[in-house]
Amino acid sequence: MSGTTVLRRAGLGLAVVLVIALVVATVATFTFVRRPLPDHGGTASLPGLGSAVEVIRDERGIPHLYADTATDLFMAQGYVHAQDRFFEMDYRRHLTAGRLAELVGPDESAITADQVIRTMGWRRVAEQEWDLLEPETRTYLTAYADGVNAYLAERSPSSLALEYTVLGLQVEVEDIEPWHPVDSLAWLKAMAWDLVGNYGDELERAAAYGQTGDVDMVAQLFPEYPAERNLPILPTAAETEANAQLAADADDTANTGTDADASSPGGASGTEVFTTDATAALESTLSALAAVPHPLGSGDGIGSNSWVVSGEHTESGLPLLANDPHLSPSVPGIWYQAGLHCRSTGPECPFDVSGFTFAGMPGVIIGHNADLSWGLTNLTADTSDFFLERTYPDGTYLYDGGRERLTERVETIEVNGGEPIELTIRSTEHGPIVSDVLTSTREAGQMPLPEISPPPGSGGFAVALSWTALEPGRTMDAVFAINTSSDSDDIAAAAALFEVPTQNIVFATTAGDIGYQAPGRIPVREEEVRDAVVPSDGSWPRPGWHPRYDWQGYLDPADLPSALNPDSGVIVAANQPVLTPERYPDFGSDFAYGYRAQQIYDRISAMVETGPVGVEDMALIQADETDPAAEMLVPVLREIEFADEDFADSELDAEFVNEALELFEDWDHVNDTDSAAAAYFASVWTNLLRLTFWDQLPADHRPSGGSRWIEAVRGLLADEDSPWWDDRATLNVVEQRDEILGEALIDARVQLTVSLGKDPQDWRWGGVHTLTPTHEVLGGDAAPAIVADYMNLPDAGLGGGPSIVNANGWRADAWTEGYPDFAVTAVPSMRMVVDLADLDASTWVNLTGSSGHRASGHYGDQYEAWAAGETYPWPFSRSAVEAAEQQRLTLQP
Repeated sequence: MSGTTVLRRAGLGLAVVLVIALVVATVATFTFVRRPLPDHGGTASLPGLGSAVEVIRDERGIPHLYADTATDLFMAQGYVHAQDRFFEMDYRRHLTAGRLAELVGPDESAITADQVIRTMGWRRVAEQEWDLLEPETRTYLTAYADGVNAYLAERSPSSLALEYTVLGLQVEVEDIEPWHPVDSLAWLKAMAWDLVGNYGDELERAAAYGQTGDVDMVAQLFPEYPAERNLPILPTAAETEANAQLAADADDTANTGTDADASSPGGASGTEVFTTDATAALESTLSALAAVPHPLGSGDGIGSNSWVVSGEHTESGLPLLANDPHLSPSVPGIWYQAGLHCRSTGPECPFDVSGFTFAGMPGVIIGHNADLSWGLTNLTADTSDFFLERTYPDGTYLYDGGRERLTERVETIEVNGGEPIELTIRSTEHGPIVSDVLTSTREAGQMPLPEISPPPGSGGFAVALSWTALEPGRTMDAVFAINTSSDSDDIAAAAALFEVPTQNIVFATTAGDIGYQAPGRIPVREEEVRDAVVPSDGSWPRPGWHPRYDWQGYLDPADLPSALNPDSGVIVAANQPVLTPERYPDFGSDFAYGYRAQQIYDRISAMVETGPVGVEDMALIQADETDPAAEMLVPVLREIEFADEDFADSELDAEFVNEALELFEDWDHVNDTDSAAAAYFASVWTNLLRLTFWDQLPADHRPSGGSRWIEAVRGLLADEDSPWWDDRATLNVVEQRDEILGEALIDARVQLTVSLGKDPQDWRWGGVHTLTPTHEVLGGDAAPAIVADYMNLPDAGLGGGPSIVNANGWRADAWTEGYPDFAVTAVPSMRMVVDLADLDASTWVNLTGSSGHRASGHYGDQYEAWAAGETYPWPFSRSAVEAAEQQRLTLQP
């Protein structure tokens, strides 16, 4: 269950009570709503400051902070974050500590989330990180916490956020506990979890093999990366040349298949591991992990676009940098825009930085300073592995031919309004056993199994998680190091500290350099395992009883890929591989398949051929809505012909389907909001995935429709007799490709007739592809309409889609009452374009607004511009900030 769903369910009863309060006490409720609004002007006391701090806000309430020392700066940032977003911060710290039930009460989904997060031990790891950090980092974190606590002092919960007033109608809301510096560190674990690499792919390989028993069929679902068609981040000259040749010969390359990935269990030995019982343990693990809230989002839609263009291609002669992280939509949005400025930069106060921050954490995560701008995208390197453990009733597990004792610890989950829950957490040397968390998973782990290796005996399977984020690290040091970087050497030094999550860093400097750096703690796996029962590359769950499958250490940061001023003058990082897996296998093999990246690269290439590019051109690329799935599939769909005899046993006729198929004749494959063809194609695509794969995959692993599925279908199109095309439900018929394609066209026509009307010309993609930024507590579907309408932002019909540059994603495996659900599940959570020639000419926009208070005018004041693909000026210099000033708050010692 998603993170937003956890609190929505908990808030249902609260919302009902709130409706009554609204009816019988309108005036009082209005007071509750407005009471938490902070003062953004005048003067306020902030004990502990060394000197006054100015907080200058523009018309959208975005603050720029000016201080004399770094401790004053971060104390003020904590104060300002608490002013605008404290409930969000409090929710995040309860989440990361496994304490949601303390906040929302005896809600089953909250309790389950707490159990899984406690099992992984996010907060425990964050506490261990404290002593590893640089002294100045600990000072900054402490100052930030002091600023938060200064705002909390002498304020009741109802004065901090409306949510506490509503929660207090059902559970006990005591005085808010002080903010602790480790609360900020723990948020890094949630961030890392949502951006972890391929754990879902590992489980899906095992599940698909358990369902089909066919190695080759599984391999078709995980094709090799098409490096010549979609360039990696750092392509070779040969790959670039081959890519250019393919573009020139585009007509000859339509619908070509790709070779299947060989990373699948070999021969009969693979079946020894993925028995029915082992597969059951893995599936139960997936159920447990699905209970973890994902505040940033999860699945195929979670990624980002970023790119840099060197000055040789720009109007100004200096670089441009663009970034737009793709995360789950929410209100308030994930990001909080801010500027952090030392009045005089130097060793005591080295910060002059502006960009996007996380409420609850000091510093800037993505943005620019006076010398350098940086963007982040998810590297998706393989930083986690599941280990199948052979456990025994006496509390031991099989390892290296002997028996090792499981370690255990007991934690207590406090439940607001309920009885405490004791949780026993077991671990092996590979990590916590995540399959223990739910009752059903424990039962799955106790099934009797055939012997796999000595010693003799009987036991069950359990699943342990090895993940780099479960070891303490220094990522918080890296945040401050990036904030003060000025060149490629600084970025490389910061990247060596940026251990989790693994991110692609693209950067550009006011000196004219552009570059790329891969950071991250990357496990080293033994390349060749003798008598391997599964591949040793991390793409499949690993046998925990064989020491040769253990991690061998970590890659040296100095050996991670980087680039400075490539000859092309362009670097595009959009979750595709940095280098092809064949050239650099240490990162794994599970990446986005490069469709967004190639579209960005092609658009930039076309623009620079006609002249230099500017900030507006970068914004146009961010709004690109070309659908690569349509480019691949529509030419094949147009070859399908329907005649009336095809509908002899149906109430339909050929004309009914053909008039929808005609939408594809002149379509440019662009998923804009008003496109009828885009609506039809999305429905056809969803039905095609259903008809092809649902009968042969477990329900939890149905195709989501992302880039891997585009590449998999591309390969199947060249194999008309693939067993994937056959519908196993029709026992006496073996379906082939064109039969499934035809059925998808028919089903889509019928479904859209119901949802959008009989005339295909009246269909609109934005009519079904809609976004509703939803409040975490009071905005869910179960809440009374009057409450949800107030707390949520309005519906917006959007263009774009998964694997599209304007990545307003939806999930092809989401169906409601027999119909596809095209609701937007991932969005470009912000957009920025930085002009290194004139930082004040840069642009930015956030999904919602700066405030988390519904009564504030800044709750959603950027939403309309964001939905329209528009951006706002981004003032950075003191003169530009003062020119945009609307309010000024002075924080006094």
